[in-house]
Amino acid sequence: MSKFIRVDMATKNVATNEVPEKYAGIAGRALTSNFVADEVKPTCHPLGKNNKLIFAPGYLTGTNAANSGRLSCGAKSPLTGGIKESNTGGTFGQKMAKMGIKAIVFEGIPAEDKYYVVKVTMNDVTIEDAPAEIIGMGNYEAIKVLQAKYGAKAGVAIIGPAGEMKLSAANISFADPESNIRSAGRGGLGAVMGSKKIKAVVIDDTGAPGVPIVNSEDFKSAAKRFAKALTTHPVTSQGLTKFGTNILVNILNEAGGLPTENFRRGRNEWANDIGGETMTATMEARGGKPSHGCHAGCIMRCSQHYVDKQGKYITSGFEYETIWALGANAKINDLDLIAYADRECDDVGVDSIDITVAIGVYMEGGVIPWGDGKAALELIKEIRKGTPQGRILGCGAATVGRVYGLSRVPIVKGQAIPAYDPRTVKGVGLTYATTPMGADHTSGYAVATNILKIGGDVDPLKKEGNIELSRNLQIATAAVDSTGMCLFVAFAILDIPDGFQALIDMINAQYGLSLTADDVTELGKSVLKAERGFNHRAGFTNADDRLPEFFEEECAPHNTTWDFTDEEIDEVFNF
Repeated sequence: MSKFIRVDMATKNVATNEVPEKYAGIAGRALTSNFVADEVKPTCHPLGKNNKLIFAPGYLTGTNAANSGRLSCGAKSPLTGGIKESNTGGTFGQKMAKMGIKAIVFEGIPAEDKYYVVKVTMNDVTIEDAPAEIIGMGNYEAIKVLQAKYGAKAGVAIIGPAGEMKLSAANISFADPESNIRSAGRGGLGAVMGSKKIKAVVIDDTGAPGVPIVNSEDFKSAAKRFAKALTTHPVTSQGLTKFGTNILVNILNEAGGLPTENFRRGRNEWANDIGGETMTATMEARGGKPSHGCHAGCIMRCSQHYVDKQGKYITSGFEYETIWALGANAKINDLDLIAYADRECDDVGVDSIDITVAIGVYMEGGVIPWGDGKAALELIKEIRKGTPQGRILGCGAATVGRVYGLSRVPIVKGQAIPAYDPRTVKGVGLTYATTPMGADHTSGYAVATNILKIGGDVDPLKKEGNIELSRNLQIATAAVDSTGMCLFVAFAILDIPDGFQALIDMINAQYGLSLTADDVTELGKSVLKAERGFNHRAGFTNADDRLPEFFEEECAPHNTTWDFTDEEIDEVFNF
């Protein structure tokens, strides 16, 4: 990839240059985080002129390697006030890579109070007035309008009404191969895009040369070995394919780590009603798609098309974290209502984790009753209307907690804690506490080893081994997020050594390099150091790497507590 594109929304100037030397050897999260650390003033207002938004595909994005379709988006987060990398599927990243675009940077704020579409082709980048009809329109219909105008196969990155309102849980939505929605969900990057008055970025890869491979035969051989790892590991070839990420509901419930009623306990008696097995059976009975890929080349196919009783599409990318938050955590025992809420989050353009965790906070404050799915859905619909209540919810769980004077608010660094109770899955609790991203399970998914026993076996109920586990997984994840691979490849490569080596071999063959496993580890460490350095300069200290006090309460059924000392927590980043 040879193009580094800067789009200045203040001047409407576009500069397409060679990649700066310091970014030539990095991609994906490594590029977005280093760029933000280099060029964004850490103390700037996230919605002000000094913040910058960057899109960067990973090392392998756009190749024919299995599951190589991810895009990293980076900026200073309006939600956390720290650095943010948010990762997405869809078609956009693959198109960028095939066009030879290393990164697109959006900077500056226009003087005019109107929205624009940035159009990217092989020959040009232009800034056009956004079609009037898509302002305030939901993402599903707006994508249709844009693809009718710019081409049915055009890649689309778009903000919904929440991004236009610059709400701090607004996301950036990306069209998938069926023009449904995938999201760079966490951290409020949709608000950053909205602050720059960019309604959408449209990319047309007509004439793209494709991704160059230095050693094509070596690449093919390594890609075959990598695919074999994915197609033989039981999680990536069976569990996720058949039941999606929602397979975790019953697994976590059995383990006592399924947070219920705003993290009051870790198990409930009706979890199977909202679990992956029930979800898949429902889709099969109604004629939905239990298995679906969010981008070309996905062989895990953990997404799906969830449909209503008449077989009409409701949502896809119907993930465990969203289903847990409205299901067990908010006590809503109705998959259809949860699916409609998920669709509304996608359509209005908000993070479906922070918003659904915030629903539990609303219930904590007595605003709506526990388990009232209809009231929850109506509350989410308030975001689209821009009412005061909708704007509060659209800024996420931390804002809801502050407005209603609550202390039982599951957040770290202003971002909602998802789906796994840190008192019974202690490794992921350390990740929540220490990741520069704010509470984020994907930053170091210790659930794999704590609960699924992938990549080893570390007791989830005891402290021993979990500091090292979280540390090592955060380092590995920062590297995987730089490859352009779906994070779920980690399940296979943690257990199958040749799968991990094949991943390295593909990068070496593509670029003519000779990286080793140690080089990959050093890459992950360097990314985390850049991110931590930015947060430190933004005013964060070790005191921000802590869980809320209420986790000192016992969590049934194991009656464990969050018992790490501050000194122990601070050891996670001792490398």
